[in-house]
Amino acid sequence: MNKIVHIVGARPQFIKMTPLYNALRESVDQVIIHTGQHYDFDMSDIFFDELNIPEPDYNLEIGSGKHGEQTAKIITRLEEKLMKEKPSLIIVYGDTDSTLGAAIASSKLNFPIVHVESGVRSFNRKMPEETNRIVTDRVADIHFAPTKTAVNNLNKEGINRFVYNTGDIMYDILKMNLTKIEHKKALLQQYNLNEGKYILVTVHREANTEKDNLEKIISALSQIEEPVVFPLHPRTKKKLVQYNLLYKLIGRRNMQIINPVGYVEMLILEKFSRLIVTDSGGIQKEAYIIGVPCITLREETEWVKTVDDGWNILVGNDADKLLKAVKEFHPRGRRKNIFGDGNSAINMKKIIIAYLNGDTDYKLDINH
Repeated sequence: MNKIVHIVGARPQFIKMTPLYNALRESVDQVIIHTGQHYDFDMSDIFFDELNIPEPDYNLEIGSGKHGEQTAKIITRLEEKLMKEKPSLIIVYGDTDSTLGAAIASSKLNFPIVHVESGVRSFNRKMPEETNRIVTDRVADIHFAPTKTAVNNLNKEGINRFVYNTGDIMYDILKMNLTKIEHKKALLQQYNLNEGKYILVTVHREANTEKDNLEKIISALSQIEEPVVFPLHPRTKKKLVQYNLLYKLIGRRNMQIINPVGYVEMLILEKFSRLIVTDSGGIQKEAYIIGVPCITLREETEWVKTVDDGWNILVGNDADKLLKAVKEFHPRGRRKNIFGDGNSAINMKKIIIAYLNGDTDYKLDINH
């Protein structure tokens, strides 16, 4: 039987892997390699438990570090595991250093690479994620694009072979869980929140945790009078302490600082919020799909259609823009089916099996 290796290292990748891993269970042998890029329980192990996927076969225990250091460790430690496993195909997800390191290591060893979430672009080369995406797409053999826009981006870069608009795989698991969370509103009581009457905040991007930018964001958040719940990413917490900014939030009656939460718990907090303030690409998508207005703490986004349709607004780290949006941003427009139909994993499975069987001209017949 063919063997596929999934390489993951960060919270969003565990989520993206789950539907595809499950779809492929009966068709191929599967190995999970966790780079250890996210290494504490709240950002890693909890997701394997909650999403009901097997513990990783390997954990490279990379941990945190500068981009070059982190990527180099991934390449070095991954090479040994790949040579041992000799997979038929390697699957990487998204835009992290884990994805870049895995793509480079796999390419050097001549193992075919599938890139899930291929073709996504912010067109901001100052973001490390953008470099990771571009390089990974250059060495990937099969490109699973989540949207038509992503397909067009690849085509403009001269990547036309084995490019498939599969839909967004995060929609698969979101769709699967949305029916469950309606019955779990009791979680809101745990945080003393009322449905539709609180703001959910997440901040984790490297640029937003730089001192000047983080000060502006925290200044704005400290002026919001509505109830706010703020799951705190480890990097953000470290920086808030380092810059002596945490005191501006702690002690405010309306502000709840909580530890990172699991996938379903986060979905519940998103679904029943009035508004989401975030710099996460995944949460921007989820907000659009479930119909919650989203304020994005960035100057640009990969998910341009969410802005074009009026459900997402970009404010960067400008405190005045953020506060204005909190008061005045009330989208009412129609949301479109831009992320597929929730069957991305099935589409991907068909392509992967065809490729492994030598069908290099496989056509995917979908329309979205």
